[in-house]
Amino acid sequence: MAKKKTTQHDNLQNIESALTKTEQFIEDNQNLFLYIIGGIVLVVVGYLAITRFYIQPRQKEAQSQMFMAEQYFEKDSFNLALNGDGNYLGFLDIMDEYGITRQAKLSRYYAGISYLRLGQFSEAVDYLSRFKTKDILLGPVSRGALGDAYLELGEQEKALKLYEKAATMSDNEMTAPIYLMKAGNLLESMGHPEAALKHYNNVKKKYPDTMEGRMIDKYISRVSAKK
Repeated sequence: MAKKKTTQHDNLQNIESALTKTEQFIEDNQNLFLYIIGGIVLVVVGYLAITRFYIQPRQKEAQSQMFMAEQYFEKDSFNLALNGDGNYLGFLDIMDEYGITRQAKLSRYYAGISYLRLGQFSEAVDYLSRFKTKDILLGPVSRGALGDAYLELGEQEKALKLYEKAATMSDNEMTAPIYLMKAGNLLESMGHPEAALKHYNNVKKKYPDTMEGRMIDKYISRVSAKK
């Protein structure tokens, strides 16, 4: 029993010693801690100030400029959408003028699609490959469009990988069956009917009520006949 009490006493002394050393360390370095805390506060305040007084006004300004470019894009006036009309900026200028805003980021997507529609496939690859988003619809569409651009450039393997990626990025009926079909069609043209059949069967199984699902049987029959 005495040994146990002695051990407990030693443990308490060790804890008290450790606490004393910690307190002494804090006291000796209190100026350093104050500088660190002050630095963190300055960073946070600076970030909030930049966001409120610079980024947010720039985003609002970029949005007003982008409105007309989006209107031209919707009307298939892709040159005006890209380069502007003299009064409003196009997507290319928005990227240059408002580079840190969401609108500049989205302009990469619009620019890539515009170049794709204009048949300028290398430019489409350049912009679409630099566009990243977590949006469940825009993400797959942008990867699929990049696949279209690569396919037009004759790079079938890259196009196939992008179609397959677009099909799996978001499990929704609006995009997934479209890119499964594109991947299947491309695989057929490349002479891989069995791989194409897997994509077609996925459409039949997972998306039977979509437009692609309702016409998938003829594709399955065609590939099965080739096998």
